[in-house]
Amino acid sequence: MAEVIRMPKMSDTMTEGVIVSWLKNVGDAVKPGDILAEVETDKATMELENFIKGTLLHIGIPAGGSVPVDALIAIVGNAGEDISALLANTAAPAASPAPSSTPPAEVPIASTPTETPATPAITSAHADGRLIASPLAKSLAKEKGIDLNQVSGSGDNGRIVKRDVENFSPAVQTSTKATAPVSLPQIVASESFTEVPVSQMRKVIARRLGESKHTAPHFYLTMSIVMDNVISARKQINEFSEIKISVNDIIIKAVALSLRKNPNVNSSWLGDKIRYNQHIHVGVAVAIEDGLIVPVVKFADNKSLSHISAEVKQLAEKAKNKKLQPNEFEGNTFTISNLGMFGIDEFTAIINPPDACILAVGAAKETVIAKNGEMMIAQVMKVTLSCDHRVVDGATGSAFLQSLKDLLENPVRMLV
Repeated sequence: MAEVIRMPKMSDTMTEGVIVSWLKNVGDAVKPGDILAEVETDKATMELENFIKGTLLHIGIPAGGSVPVDALIAIVGNAGEDISALLANTAAPAASPAPSSTPPAEVPIASTPTETPATPAITSAHADGRLIASPLAKSLAKEKGIDLNQVSGSGDNGRIVKRDVENFSPAVQTSTKATAPVSLPQIVASESFTEVPVSQMRKVIARRLGESKHTAPHFYLTMSIVMDNVISARKQINEFSEIKISVNDIIIKAVALSLRKNPNVNSSWLGDKIRYNQHIHVGVAVAIEDGLIVPVVKFADNKSLSHISAEVKQLAEKAKNKKLQPNEFEGNTFTISNLGMFGIDEFTAIINPPDACILAVGAAKETVIAKNGEMMIAQVMKVTLSCDHRVVDGATGSAFLQSLKDLLENPVRMLV
C-alpha cells in the first residue's frame, strides 16, 4: 500500500518548510536512507530522508514551494499503484507559490519622467482697476493699517483673502519684488522598488521576537566595564594559544561564570512556572544573510577559552552555510548579542525565548575616566542586560552585571 510522506518538524520553532530542491523524480525507485529533497527551515537547509521502500509515485509540492508542518509533500508505493483514492482522502496542503528563479526586477511607478509644470506666479489682486478682496480681508487690513494695493492675493483670480493679510510683511514683500526669481534645475527621475519573498528564517524571527517584545515586560540595565585588563590578558594568552582567542570568547566565558554565581538569571518563564536551569548553555547571536541565528555553546562554564573559541568559530561557519543541526541551535539558557565589531557603542536587544535575559555588548572605546583621583584614558565597553520582569527583578540583574564587571576587569579571577 502507498504511504504519504508529510513535511516533518525539523526544529522546535518550525511551522512550515520550503522545498529547496527534489533529489528524486516521480518514477524513481527509493529505499530507506535515500535523501528525497532539501528542505529550508527557519534555521537551516536540511535533508529530507526517506524511510519507505518502493517507487516515488507523487510529488505534491514543487521546488521553491512552502507548506505547513505535517502537510502532504510526496507519496511512495508500488510502481503503477493507483493513488487517486489516497490523494482524494488527503487534504491538499496550502502551498505558497515558488518564488521566481529570476531576480526581482525594478518596478517603475512612472515609466517616463514628467516635467513638473511651473507654478503660476501670484498676480496682484486687481481686475479692471478694481481691487478684489474678501470682506474679512478688507476689514483685517483696515484694522492693521495695511494697504491692500501692496498685498498679493492667493485666492481665485488673485482674490485677496484673510491669510494674505495675516501673512503680509512689507519688508519681505519689497525684498521679494527686488530679488530675481530662483531657477531650480529640472530633475529627471522615476520611482522604483523591488520586492523579495520573506525567507522562513525571517518569518520566524519576526514572529518569535514580536511575541517576546509584546508579551515579556522588558526592562534594561546598562553598565560600563573597563576592558584594559581583558585586552592585555588576551594578548598574552594568544602568545601561547594555538587557537586565536577573541574578546568575545572571553566575554562568553565571563558570562557563563557569572551565571553560575547568579543562577536566578539563568532561567525561563514557562507561563505557570519558572524554570531555573542548573546547566549553562550560552547562545551567541550570529548575523547571516537571511537574518539572525543563535548557535549554542553548551556547558560553557566548564569549557576553556580555547575550547569556546574553536567551537564558536565552527558554529558560526556552519550557521553562515546553513549547515547547523537542531541540537546546535536549541537549548539556550542565556543569549549574548555582540555588535561591538560594528562600532556600535551601546544598544538594547530583544529577549530570545525561552531565556529570561539577553546581554547586548557594545564596542570598547577609548574614554577618559577618573581613577584614584586622577584622569586617565581607558578602553570602556558598555553592556546592556534586557530582563524579563516576570522572572528577573532589578536587584537580580544588577548583581549579575556586577559579577560580570568584576570578572572582566580582573580576568585572572576566571582562572580561580
